[in-house]
Amino acid sequence: VQLVESGGGLVQPGGSLRLSCAASGFTFSTYTMSWYRQAPGKERESVATINRISGSTNYADSVKGRFTISRDNAKDTVYLQMDNLKPEDTAVYYCRADLFFNRYWGQGTQVTVSS
Repeated sequence: VQLVESGGGLVQPGGSLRLSCAASGFTFSTYTMSWYRQAPGKERESVATINRISGSTNYADSVKGRFTISRDNAKDTVYLQMDNLKPEDTAVYYCRADLFFNRYWGQGTQVTVSS
């Protein structure tokens, strides 16, 4: 099982990034997929989730209206489009796959928002 994030980097405030998480080794379409983030000295927090069946989405209040989670089951990939980035969005971003008692994490990708 592998989850490999990509797309992180350094961006100025107000800028955009698109994160990708490529999955392998499990039946991606059956899993609920989420993005989490962890800033230095803080606990890991949920950012966005996309349901495995309905495709419905949920977002943390801090990113609503700025971030969009989506998935492409044909490519076994989940995305996080991040717009109007703020310095407080700086963190390591992780994707997570969940199905009942099965849970997998990626290794993370760094996002830094700074001028």
